Amino acid sequence: MNSSIQDQLQVFRESQNNRGRLLINCPDQPGIVAAVSKFLFQHDANIIESSQYSTNPEGGNFFIRIEFECPGLQSKEEELKSQFKEIAETFSMEWKLAFVYELKKTAIFVSKELHCLRELLWEWQSGDLLTDIALIVSNHEEARQIAESLHIPFFYIPASKEKREEVEERQLQLLKEFDIDLIILARYMQILTPAFVGAHPFKIINIHHSFLPAFVGARPYDRAHQRGVKIIGATSHYVTNDLDEGPIIEQDIKRVDHRDHIDDLKKSGRSIERSVLARAVKWHLEDRIIVHENKTIVF
Repeated sequence: MNSSIQDQLQVFRESQNNRGRLLINCPDQPGIVAAVSKFLFQHDANIIESSQYSTNPEGGNFFIRIEFECPGLQSKEEELKSQFKEIAETFSMEWKLAFVYELKKTAIFVSKELHCLRELLWEWQSGDLLTDIALIVSNHEEARQIAESLHIPFFYIPASKEKREEVEERQLQLLKEFDIDLIILARYMQILTPAFVGAHPFKIINIHHSFLPAFVGARPYDRAHQRGVKIIGATSHYVTNDLDEGPIIEQDIKRVDHRDHIDDLKKSGRSIERSVLARAVKWHLEDRIIVHENKTIVF
């Protein structure tokens, strides 16, 4: 990794030594916010940001994201996790306690088209995408020069239907070796097997080059042109075993008309794809997403 980027990430880690995030999903009922707030207060934590949502106050689900400052947080990690379990059990919570100084390690998968990769790397170099990009994996050689110029390990692993299991075995080995927290499919044009997806539930983010649920699968711009659409878009979502039907994180659109050919749609679409994927990744890194059924709550 480039030394200046390493320095930048280290400064961030040190500045966030006492910052934590708590994400909760549970049946809605009175007393949740009071109990969580009291717990944080008892541990000398100060709430910096709090966002909440209820699907229905009577029998619905309640979601909350709290960001807080807590003196000596690193020494309190295990104590906080252990003692919060009692509250979690009382309210039947699904919960996650994250520590901001523990930067997530990411792997970027890419094929021939590099526009999404370039956007992610630009955001990363600019300090707007705070993560440790540990490696770049590709089934083509096009991204090698970019990766090596930034001293990011690059792994060329040719892929095909005939040897998909062999390829994924090597990829999974790399992900384990580098201790990866998040996989980003930056226009990686291969379908992942259930075994691969199952090994990283809701930790694989994809960018699909259409406004889902329209034009699922391959060649969406071609099919959009054939249908004479007036709007094109892009969708970033978590990967599941159902092709392009995982929980949607972010979407955007742009108007087009009858004068636009397929290449025009693709050119416009690339701009949307870049920004949509970058936002989705950033929100995941900032622990702003809670998955509920096949939807996401994004705070």
